[in-house]
Amino acid sequence: MMYYDKDAVARAREAGLLAYLRRCEPDNLRQVSPGVYCTREHDSLRISNGKWYWFSQGFGGYSALDYLVKVRRMPFLEAMERLNGEAADVPPFFAPQKHGHKLILPSRSQSSGKVAAYLLGRGIARPVIDYCLHTGLLYESLPYHNAVFVGFDLGGRPRYAALRGTASCFKGEARGSDKRFAFCIRAPDSPALHVFEGAVDLLSYASLEGLDGRDWRQDNLLSLGGVSGKEVPPALGQFLHDGKGVRSICLRLDNDDTGRRAAEGIMEALQGPYGLCNLPPPQGKDYNDWLRMRLEEGGLNVTAENI
Repeated sequence: MMYYDKDAVARAREAGLLAYLRRCEPDNLRQVSPGVYCTREHDSLRISNGKWYWFSQGFGGYSALDYLVKVRRMPFLEAMERLNGEAADVPPFFAPQKHGHKLILPSRSQSSGKVAAYLLGRGIARPVIDYCLHTGLLYESLPYHNAVFVGFDLGGRPRYAALRGTASCFKGEARGSDKRFAFCIRAPDSPALHVFEGAVDLLSYASLEGLDGRDWRQDNLLSLGGVSGKEVPPALGQFLHDGKGVRSICLRLDNDDTGRRAAEGIMEALQGPYGLCNLPPPQGKDYNDWLRMRLEEGGLNVTAENI
């Protein structure tokens, strides 16, 4: 996926529509009265005092970029190229990264009982657990019976594994894990992406969607394998590189200082090409806290067997 940095976007937003039309589409510009113009395409789109307003449609804007995207329906990157006169760059966090270690997955148990019990105990819905088990996204390891959350690349090869203890607070990653390919549930036809810090939060959100009667597989769900600092995490950069159809990103990171800083950094880095929203859990530290609160408030069994 290509991009323009925030300085290029800011420069493009400074370009007024009148100046753009005079330079690039002079035949489409018509003067209505002193200081007031319209386009020949749209007589009700009036331009004056550095602003424009399309009266027949009920909206307006300031810049030529707004006009190209909202009126001409031009894709954002194409509009940026039209205004800047240069093609977009590939952002550094989307660049392929060398990774010299082969992923070594833990041995697989013939049973998934301890993993299922662990996740049910955290309120994860049975259909969500069963889907992950049946698709190979999740399994139970030997000899420690950890929950193993597997991340795959687009070719279907396992590239990452997060490990969570089912009988302890152990957290880790399998040796050779590549954080660019963290645990996710893809919905290839959806333009929407929901982003979480960890796999259990992702599954908690899916369970909440089921609790509210919505299809939890309708959008892309991505865990990051943790966050640090304000840079775009490798897993998010890789997912956007692979998922050409993503148009909106909803950040559902933890409701703490680290999560808030990470969300701010991602919002700043990705402004422009995407619709962005920042929705930490309404209550609690993370989405698993919020799921358990919802279940308790509703008087439902925390195992969520019936969701």
